[in-house]
Amino acid sequence: MNKGASTEPKIILEKGKPSSVILDLASYQELLEKVEEVDDLNELKALKKQHLSFRPFANFLSSR
Repeated sequence: MNKGASTEPKIILEKGKPSSVILDLASYQELLEKVEEVDDLNELKALKKQHLSFRPFANFLSSR
């Protein structure tokens, strides 16, 4: 990171209203990781709600 580089987000205004944010790369990557974790957790929750069915392992092997 450059010396003196700020890790605080910069908010860009258009017509006096927030329209964009500039983040340093480390903060952006951390944000992406958190979003991916939330997405993974939501997918796990959805999978838990699905009905599971099982079959004997021998049947699985014979179908291959």
